[in-house]
Amino acid sequence: MTPDAPTTSSGLDLPAVATAEDLPADLDARLGAPGEYPFTRGVYPEMYRQRLWTMRQYAGFSTAEASNERYHALLGAGARGLSVAFDLPTQIGYDADDPMAEGEVGKVGVSICSLDDMRRLFSGIPLGDVTTSMTINATAPILLALYVAVAKEQGADLSRLGGTIQNDILKEYAARGTYIFPPRPSMRFITDVFAWCGQELPRWNTISISGYHIREAGATAAQELAFTLADGIAYVQAALDAGLDVDAFGKRLSFFFNAHNDFLEEVAKFRAARKMWAQIMRERFGATDPKAQMLRFHTQTGGSTLTAQQPLANVARVTIQALAAVLGGTQSLHTNGYDEALALPTEEAATLALRTQQVIGFESGVTETVDPLAGSFVVEKLTADLEAEATRLIEQVDEMGGAVAAIEEGFYQDAIAQSAYRQQLDIESGEAVVVGVNKFQSDETTTFETMTVPDSIRETQIERLRELRASRDPGLWRDAMDAITAAARSDENLMPRVLTAVEAGATVGEISNALREVWGEFAG
Repeated sequence: MTPDAPTTSSGLDLPAVATAEDLPADLDARLGAPGEYPFTRGVYPEMYRQRLWTMRQYAGFSTAEASNERYHALLGAGARGLSVAFDLPTQIGYDADDPMAEGEVGKVGVSICSLDDMRRLFSGIPLGDVTTSMTINATAPILLALYVAVAKEQGADLSRLGGTIQNDILKEYAARGTYIFPPRPSMRFITDVFAWCGQELPRWNTISISGYHIREAGATAAQELAFTLADGIAYVQAALDAGLDVDAFGKRLSFFFNAHNDFLEEVAKFRAARKMWAQIMRERFGATDPKAQMLRFHTQTGGSTLTAQQPLANVARVTIQALAAVLGGTQSLHTNGYDEALALPTEEAATLALRTQQVIGFESGVTETVDPLAGSFVVEKLTADLEAEATRLIEQVDEMGGAVAAIEEGFYQDAIAQSAYRQQLDIESGEAVVVGVNKFQSDETTTFETMTVPDSIRETQIERLRELRASRDPGLWRDAMDAITAAARSDENLMPRVLTAVEAGATVGEISNALREVWGEFAG
């Protein structure tokens, strides 16, 4: 009896024994040299031989002070960049005292309502000397304004301020759900950020086009690749329609991918993404600056792959996923804590996750040569096959009128849901093995310390909001809020108005509600 032919998690054929016949016929053109178009082998000539990826651990919970303490601990343990997780009320534009925020303040991220909170979040951290990534989308321009206001107070040179805001609303409609406004005004808000940062924050990454949450919702690697790049196409077109220069804003686009367990497919996915984006930017949009053709990306290991059963096995999963990201050429990396299927990570788990990256970076030897898997029969086949499948899906999106139209029609959502359903059936049938869950189970129970966030955090935040509203200048605040409403009704860039408002004491919820009055809310 002949065993079934192996496939990847995306259903791509995987040779049992790969040979030279499996290599793409145009391999030399596909590869190029590291740091040169089409960047398949990496965006820099020396890659990690010159500088390791940024070890950027995602953290945020409870109050700004508690998160600030964790940031100091991570920086002290050797992290080279910060990554901020915000709670759900902050993500969808509600202050802590809003009835909609009850039960969620500080739970899955830090609660940020005002400039005072942002000051506390970065107390003792010179923003001119670190780079910060903020996982925030619907309210991204508001949180960016808060960050800039703190940097100004610290005396940082805004022309050298470095970091990233996720600012990717399309994947929220397709996979995650933390949207506020309808797609088209949301796209306008995003391109306002592009234009404003081009003038004020030239080193800031204005968007992190995210496949991570698409994958977490159940997409395959090929779907993650296709839908992420299709979203990127939509953002580039929106910026061009707003009159921006592709060679200028294109250099500040960044991407965010997931790293799952199918090691070879994940390495191939990252390599294919670079090649495809370079061709899209050069051939479709006419970008001539190589930096505008480069796909630079952050990676996070796969949260949905972690198990509450035998959670220490997650250390092995995270290590494999992190190694795939490194061999795929990531620019920054977050490694999940082993306890994240149970709760927010403890400081011990977060430190061990960082140590995982450090062992790979400083002990494994994989950083000593650029793109060490290049030329591998199976990796090059998978890179080409993923490109072909993702290109097919992008063409379907194009036929629908682009990513916004495809999302409005439910194409992304249906494809992701079907893939998630198939994956769950495979787990339930045992065809897909999950160690500790459907195979190699254990009756032993191990008690782990987990982190909890008390509900009293909300009362702390509510009291701070009362103090803020009592102390701010009501005239300055009212003028700033009126200016936001007027700008939202016109084609004026909103960012200067938002920055003025947060400096006048306006809160995230107040600014979001002002925009809700003009733009409405997306019903889903």
